[in-house]
Amino acid sequence: MGKLALVKDVQPQALGDDDLKALAAVNARRAYDLLVRKYRDKIFYHAYYILKDAQEAFDVTQEVFIRSYQESKLFADDFRIKAWLFRVCTNLCYNIVRDKKRRGGILESVGQEGRRSSEVLLAVDAVLDREMSQQMARALTRLPLAHRNILLLRYWDDLSYAEIAEVLGVKMGTVMSRLSRAKTALTEVLAQEQLA
Repeated sequence: MGKLALVKDVQPQALGDDDLKALAAVNARRAYDLLVRKYRDKIFYHAYYILKDAQEAFDVTQEVFIRSYQESKLFADDFRIKAWLFRVCTNLCYNIVRDKKRRGGILESVGQEGRRSSEVLLAVDAVLDREMSQQMARALTRLPLAHRNILLLRYWDDLSYAEIAEVLGVKMGTVMSRLSRAKTALTEVLAQEQLA
Protein backbone atom coordinates (compact mmCIF):
# COMPACT_ATOMS: atom_id res chain seq x y z
CA MET A 1 0.00 0.00 0.00
CA GLY A 2 1.29 3.39 -0.89
CA LYS A 3 0.35 6.55 0.92
CA LEU A 4 -2.92 6.57 -1.02
CA ALA A 5 -5.05 5.40 1.93
CA LEU A 6 -3.51 8.02 4.20
CA VAL A 7 -4.56 10.86 1.88
CA LYS A 8 -7.62 12.63 3.26
CA ASP A 9 -9.64 12.78 0.03
CA VAL A 10 -8.85 9.30 -1.27
CA GLN A 11 -11.62 7.58 -3.20
CA PRO A 12 -12.38 4.36 -1.26
CA GLN A 13 -13.12 2.50 -4.51
CA ALA A 14 -9.47 3.06 -5.49
CA LEU A 15 -8.36 0.90 -2.56
CA GLY A 16 -8.21 -2.85 -2.56
CA ASP A 17 -9.00 -4.95 0.50
CA ASP A 18 -5.27 -5.53 0.98
CA ASP A 19 -4.75 -1.76 1.11
CA LEU A 20 -7.41 -1.51 3.81
CA LYS A 21 -5.77 -4.31 5.79
CA ALA A 22 -2.38 -2.60 5.60
CA LEU A 23 -3.91 0.72 6.65
CA ALA A 24 -5.68 -0.99 9.58
CA ALA A 25 -2.29 -1.91 11.02
CA VAL A 26 -1.51 1.83 11.20
CA ASN A 27 -4.95 3.40 11.64
CA ALA A 28 -7.85 0.97 12.18
CA ARG A 29 -10.46 3.72 12.48
CA ARG A 30 -9.50 5.24 9.11
CA ALA A 31 -9.41 1.79 7.51
CA TYR A 32 -12.88 1.01 8.82
CA ASP A 33 -14.24 4.35 7.63
CA LEU A 34 -12.86 3.75 4.14
CA LEU A 35 -14.22 0.19 4.16
CA VAL A 36 -17.73 1.47 4.93
CA ARG A 37 -17.47 4.13 2.24
CA LYS A 38 -16.18 1.58 -0.26
CA TYR A 39 -18.89 -1.03 0.28
CA ARG A 40 -22.00 0.71 1.65
CA ASP A 41 -23.64 1.38 -1.74
CA LYS A 42 -22.88 -2.12 -3.01
CA ILE A 43 -24.26 -3.70 0.15
CA PHE A 44 -27.33 -1.46 0.05
CA TYR A 45 -28.15 -2.36 -3.55
CA HIS A 46 -27.59 -6.05 -2.85
CA ALA A 47 -30.02 -5.86 0.10
CA TYR A 48 -32.49 -3.82 -1.94
CA TYR A 49 -32.41 -6.40 -4.73
CA ILE A 50 -33.45 -9.11 -2.26
CA LEU A 51 -35.87 -7.13 -0.07
CA LYS A 52 -37.40 -4.72 -2.62
CA ASP A 53 -37.75 -2.18 0.20
CA ALA A 54 -35.34 0.75 0.51
CA GLN A 55 -35.87 1.33 4.23
CA GLU A 56 -35.26 -2.33 5.09
CA ALA A 57 -32.23 -2.33 2.79
CA PHE A 58 -30.82 0.69 4.67
CA ASP A 59 -31.40 -1.08 7.99
CA VAL A 60 -29.68 -4.24 6.74
CA THR A 61 -26.78 -2.16 5.44
CA GLN A 62 -26.39 -0.58 8.87
CA GLU A 63 -26.48 -3.97 10.57
CA VAL A 64 -23.87 -5.40 8.19
CA PHE A 65 -21.44 -2.63 9.10
CA ILE A 66 -22.18 -2.91 12.81
CA ARG A 67 -21.33 -6.59 12.59
CA SER A 68 -18.21 -5.84 10.57
CA TYR A 69 -17.11 -3.39 13.27
CA GLN A 70 -17.52 -6.15 15.84
CA GLU A 71 -15.71 -8.78 13.71
CA SER A 72 -12.28 -9.24 15.28
CA LYS A 73 -10.72 -10.83 12.18
CA LEU A 74 -11.99 -8.19 9.72
CA PHE A 75 -8.54 -6.93 8.78
CA ALA A 76 -6.68 -10.24 9.20
CA ASP A 77 -4.48 -11.22 6.26
CA ASP A 78 -6.52 -14.27 5.27
CA PHE A 79 -9.96 -12.70 5.85
CA ARG A 80 -12.03 -12.15 2.70
CA ILE A 81 -13.72 -8.86 3.53
CA LYS A 82 -15.95 -8.46 0.47
CA ALA A 83 -17.22 -12.05 0.52
CA TRP A 84 -17.93 -11.82 4.26
CA LEU A 85 -19.85 -8.54 3.92
CA PHE A 86 -22.04 -9.91 1.15
CA ARG A 87 -22.64 -13.19 3.00
CA VAL A 88 -23.75 -11.34 6.15
CA CYS A 89 -25.97 -9.06 4.05
CA THR A 90 -27.57 -11.99 2.23
CA ASN A 91 -28.21 -13.90 5.45
CA LEU A 92 -29.79 -10.88 7.12
CA CYS A 93 -32.03 -10.29 4.11
CA TYR A 94 -33.14 -13.92 3.96
CA ASN A 95 -33.91 -13.80 7.68
CA ILE A 96 -36.16 -10.79 7.09
CA VAL A 97 -37.93 -12.48 4.18
CA ARG A 98 -38.40 -15.68 6.22
CA ASP A 99 -39.64 -13.72 9.26
CA LYS A 100 -42.19 -11.86 7.14
CA LYS A 101 -43.56 -15.18 5.91
CA ARG A 102 -43.68 -16.52 9.48
CA ARG A 103 -45.39 -13.41 10.80
CA GLY A 104 -47.98 -13.69 8.08
CA GLY A 105 -48.66 -17.29 9.13
CA ILE A 106 -48.70 -16.39 12.81
CA LEU A 107 -51.15 -13.55 12.24
CA GLU A 108 -53.47 -15.89 10.38
CA SER A 109 -53.31 -18.52 13.12
CA VAL A 110 -53.82 -15.93 15.89
CA GLY A 111 -56.96 -14.75 14.14
CA GLN A 112 -58.21 -18.34 14.03
CA GLU A 113 -57.41 -19.07 17.69
CA GLY A 114 -59.90 -16.49 18.78
CA ARG A 115 -60.03 -13.34 20.79
CA ARG A 116 -58.80 -14.83 24.09
CA SER A 117 -55.43 -15.87 22.63
CA SER A 118 -55.00 -12.44 21.07
CA GLU A 119 -55.60 -10.72 24.40
CA VAL A 120 -52.97 -12.92 26.09
CA LEU A 121 -50.44 -12.21 23.33
CA LEU A 122 -51.09 -8.47 23.56
CA ALA A 123 -50.61 -8.51 27.33
CA VAL A 124 -47.30 -10.40 27.00
CA ASP A 125 -46.14 -8.00 24.27
CA ALA A 126 -47.04 -5.00 26.46
CA VAL A 127 -44.94 -6.32 29.36
CA LEU A 128 -41.97 -7.09 27.09
CA ASP A 129 -42.24 -3.71 25.38
CA ARG A 130 -42.27 -1.91 28.74
CA GLU A 131 -39.16 -3.80 29.94
CA MET A 132 -37.33 -3.15 26.68
CA SER A 133 -38.34 0.52 26.75
CA GLN A 134 -36.93 0.98 30.24
CA GLN A 135 -33.67 -0.77 29.36
CA MET A 136 -33.38 1.19 26.12
CA ALA A 137 -34.10 4.50 27.86
CA ARG A 138 -31.32 3.82 30.39
CA ALA A 139 -28.91 2.90 27.60
CA LEU A 140 -29.77 5.99 25.55
CA THR A 141 -28.96 8.30 28.46
CA ARG A 142 -25.43 6.89 28.51
CA LEU A 143 -24.81 7.85 24.85
CA PRO A 144 -23.40 11.15 23.59
CA LEU A 145 -26.11 13.61 22.53
CA ALA A 146 -25.36 13.27 18.80
CA HIS A 147 -25.80 9.47 18.94
CA ARG A 148 -28.95 9.75 21.03
CA ASN A 149 -30.49 12.33 18.67
CA ILE A 150 -29.98 10.37 15.48
CA LEU A 151 -31.31 7.17 17.08
CA LEU A 152 -34.39 9.00 18.33
CA LEU A 153 -35.02 10.57 14.92
CA ARG A 154 -34.86 7.16 13.27
CA TYR A 155 -36.53 4.86 15.77
CA TRP A 156 -38.68 7.08 17.98
CA ASP A 157 -39.80 9.67 15.44
CA ASP A 158 -39.74 7.03 12.67
CA LEU A 159 -38.13 9.37 10.15
CA SER A 160 -36.76 7.96 6.93
CA TYR A 161 -33.08 8.36 6.11
CA ALA A 162 -33.96 11.10 3.64
CA GLU A 163 -36.00 12.95 6.27
CA ILE A 164 -33.17 12.69 8.81
CA ALA A 165 -30.75 14.04 6.20
CA GLU A 166 -33.07 16.99 5.67
CA VAL A 167 -33.52 17.61 9.40
CA LEU A 168 -29.78 17.51 10.08
CA GLY A 169 -28.79 19.26 6.86
CA VAL A 170 -26.42 16.47 5.80
CA LYS A 171 -26.15 13.95 2.97
CA MET A 172 -27.86 10.55 3.15
CA GLY A 173 -24.48 8.78 3.35
CA THR A 174 -23.61 10.88 6.38
CA VAL A 175 -26.88 9.83 8.03
CA MET A 176 -26.03 6.20 7.35
CA SER A 177 -22.54 6.46 8.82
CA ARG A 178 -23.69 8.47 11.86
CA LEU A 179 -26.53 6.05 12.50
CA SER A 180 -24.14 3.12 12.15
CA ARG A 181 -21.79 4.61 14.76
CA ALA A 182 -24.72 5.39 17.07
CA LYS A 183 -26.09 1.84 16.79
CA THR A 184 -22.64 0.43 17.49
CA ALA A 185 -22.32 2.63 20.57
CA LEU A 186 -25.79 1.61 21.75
CA THR A 187 -24.95 -2.07 21.23
CA GLU A 188 -21.83 -1.65 23.37
CA VAL A 189 -23.78 0.10 26.14
CA LEU A 190 -26.45 -2.61 26.13
CA ALA A 191 -23.78 -5.31 26.25
CA GLN A 192 -22.13 -3.60 29.24
CA GLU A 193 -25.49 -3.46 31.03
CA GLN A 194 -26.05 -7.19 30.49
CA LEU A 195 -22.62 -7.97 31.92
CA ALA A 196 -23.27 -5.79 34.99
